[in-house]
Amino acid sequence: MKRITLLLFAFGCSFASMAQTNNYQVGDIVNDFTVTDTEGVIHNLYDITASGKYVFLDFFFDTCVPCQQTQTYYNELHDKYGCNEDEIFVISINNGTDNNAEVIAFENTYGGPWVHAPAVSNEGNSEAVTIDFGVSAFPTYCLISPNNEMVNRDIWPISDVSTFEAAFPTGLNPTPMPCTILGIDDATADNSISLFPNPSNGSIINLKLNKGTTSADVRIYSVTGALVYEKSFESNLIQINTNLVSGIYVVKVNTNLGTVNKNLIVK
Repeated sequence: MKRITLLLFAFGCSFASMAQTNNYQVGDIVNDFTVTDTEGVIHNLYDITASGKYVFLDFFFDTCVPCQQTQTYYNELHDKYGCNEDEIFVISINNGTDNNAEVIAFENTYGGPWVHAPAVSNEGNSEAVTIDFGVSAFPTYCLISPNNEMVNRDIWPISDVSTFEAAFPTGLNPTPMPCTILGIDDATADNSISLFPNPSNGSIINLKLNKGTTSADVRIYSVTGALVYEKSFESNLIQINTNLVSGIYVVKVNTNLGTVNKNLIVK
């Protein structure tokens, strides 16, 4: 698998095997930066590292084929180790050619069935970070230590999530703590909630709950963790009218008997 080097947008792109942070060598202190992800959340590098976290950066753009091929493994890393709540912080930085809508579409298409890492578009200051790091080939994956040193300026080639795990330096041994809502097993007092049809066309979704259920709060989440539907019901036979686009969702049902998560496929 090769990576794409952007030479001149006017002349297209060519393939190259070299990608790295050209402005920082291993051991260099990297500059601070502040970005805003596609969800409107602000991230400051030095604030993150000050909390003792190692920071993975992914430099990408949406039509980059090797970026598309490896994005799911990067999000798996984010999901597998606590969704930025433990020892590592995982974030994607666009090269500056894509806006929020384009980055979100890229994540929805190529990000995989995980809770996705925060991603920053040109609307959130991504281009300035790409320029400061001197990245010209994509994807470039790098790792920064809690003392703001460049630990690894080119994690490549990527075969699966284990490639990122192999880049953990001595002393970094995070405990896997998957946070994906897709990874939560269906669980309730008697596991008697059924969802149909599944797969669905996204228009009508039916839920049949335990006869002892007197109320239910229903929430539907996308694979990125975004809440796309929420409503409360006073019945154990529920029909949901919605307009979901194709993809994988999680239907989370809270009742007086417990909570259940059902995976839903919309075609």
